[in-house]
Amino acid sequence: MNIIIWILAGSILGWLGYAYLGYNEARGAMVSAIIGGAGGFLGGNMIAPMFGVAPAVPGDFSATVLFFAAAVAVAFVFVGNFVHRRWGV
Repeated sequence: MNIIIWILAGSILGWLGYAYLGYNEARGAMVSAIIGGAGGFLGGNMIAPMFGVAPAVPGDFSATVLFFAAAVAVAFVFVGNFVHRRWGV
């Protein structure tokens, strides 16, 4: 269930980056949501445990892990926008 929450939070942040900040306008809202969802998944699944903020019981919800997932999702959307503007990829 946590993975779905991370992906959903990342997708929402990707869409918000598209809708309000104008990130990835040439690609569209769907691509921004996918990039954000991928960032949320990797942030919650890989980055948060590296910093030791994983919950004690593997199935429990952790707001700190959600924060890491959201932060990585925002970073992915920002980097995706930068790469697209700089190199057109």
